[in-house]
Amino acid sequence: MSIEQDLETRSGNKCELCGATDGLSVFEVANSPTDGDDAAIYACGTCVSQLSDADSVDANHWRCLNDSMWSEVDAVKVVAYRMLNQLKGEGWPQDLLDMMYLEDDVRAWADAGVADDNAEEAIVHRDSNGAILEAGDSITIIKDLVVKGGGFTAKRGTPVRNIRLVHDNPEHIEGRVNGQMIVILTEFIKKN
Repeated sequence: MSIEQDLETRSGNKCELCGATDGLSVFEVANSPTDGDDAAIYACGTCVSQLSDADSVDANHWRCLNDSMWSEVDAVKVVAYRMLNQLKGEGWPQDLLDMMYLEDDVRAWADAGVADDNAEEAIVHRDSNGAILEAGDSITIIKDLVVKGGGFTAKRGTPVRNIRLVHDNPEHIEGRVNGQMIVILTEFIKKN
């Protein structure tokens, strides 16, 4: 039997992601540790076109992952995981990702396809002059800053050593001033 026939049998002649029955074809799942039908899914034209072109993704179409993420087929779970990661900004996909369980080897396969996307979105912290900041750097405050809730003003020229980067916001760092850990906007600092 061919791979397509195997997938047709496995899927019951339906898209393994959304359940559609028209325009079905074999979709190879990238970075698969195996070959054959274990490395592919049977998917409809709508799913394949959106998997192949990130700009054409319709988030509402992918609500079908609520069901297909529980598939017994590793390739289907990998595609569901990757698409949910791609759509995380919508809100509801994060809830599904939090519920999803993948074996370690399947998680590694799924992450291999997600890592490329996240590398492009890596957060880079830069000071007011555009210099790249790293955790542990020393900086100087370049403007008097009123510290909300701290009851003091961080004066211009104040050195701050051993800064921490705020992982989800490139415009914020943390540093100790007057014995208190505060958040400082990167536009008001320069790297030493």
